[in-house]
Amino acid sequence: MKDKTCCFTGHRPEKLKRNETQVKEALERAIEAAVSRGFTHFISGMARGVDLWAAQLVLELKKQNPDVKLLCAVPYENFEKRWSPAWRQCYHDVLAAADYKKVFYPSFSYAAFQERNRWMVDHSALVIAVCNGMQGGTLNTIDYAERQNVRVFMIPG
Repeated sequence: MKDKTCCFTGHRPEKLKRNETQVKEALERAIEAAVSRGFTHFISGMARGVDLWAAQLVLELKKQNPDVKLLCAVPYENFEKRWSPAWRQCYHDVLAAADYKKVFYPSFSYAAFQERNRWMVDHSALVIAVCNGMQGGTLNTIDYAERQNVRVFMIPG
């Protein structure tokens, strides 16, 4: 299944240099291109911004293509509890509509993020990344994917 699986990585909204509309449009084009190349399974790390926007787009595409599946890779239980009500609602809506959910840790841990990111890459043949070059989890995930010879499709963030 790895050869048909794609995961996402990207910054939270406040770290992006492009606006939400621009990022979503670029993500939509990348997801549609992936589907046209045979990708049917998509993994979202469920963070605010790129992860959740990508998950929403996958769920929209799934309405027209029942072969499309969404897996939510949640770093730890109650990951969303300190977010704004709007982001929490988005998170819960995506989880409710997803095909699968994997939770890595029962409570907060810095290791949860790294383990989730590595697991997503290890189970994917493509990473769609929205990155502005800043150090952090997104860049670490891209670097890991490249070391694992997993293709990375970059969207400027």
